[in-house]
Amino acid sequence: MSALRRVVLVVVLVVSGSWPIMGGAPGPGGGSVDGFVVGYVPHRAGDLVSDFATEWEGVGFKSRVWEHRTSEGGYRVDLKLNVLRGERLTSVEALRDFIADYEEKEPDWDPRPFLNGPWHGYRTEGLAFWLVDDGVGVSVRLDPRRFDDRELTLTAHGVRPEN
Repeated sequence: MSALRRVVLVVVLVVSGSWPIMGGAPGPGGGSVDGFVVGYVPHRAGDLVSDFATEWEGVGFKSRVWEHRTSEGGYRVDLKLNVLRGERLTSVEALRDFIADYEEKEPDWDPRPFLNGPWHGYRTEGLAFWLVDDGVGVSVRLDPRRFDDRELTLTAHGVRPEN
């Protein structure tokens, strides 16, 4: 199968929600995080996969992180998926404001609008986030040094509610 046909097939499967999840997604990891299926993980994402639960400013995070070992012997994060839950996430703008505070963005930070299926959100280099429902948001961060904007789009579009 040609590379172009594989890309088209991946896009069709991800957009249609028909990606076969068999213990994970393409590449390492996948599975589900706090009620969301992770339907696509870039093949070059590292194989050290860890789950975390944290809370910041009244918003709970359930996170999955994919890391790779560096040539220096340490680890670097390739992909981080957060499912955010909190009463203050009442709109996509409230989610944007929360992410801006959490990520310590400058006041002139201006992510562009992003539509992930039926959900509205924002994206910038290496980061996409969207509001799924009142009080529930999702963010996907890919290392922009290793992954391009297309991989961010495919990864974000592959995250769907389990039900």
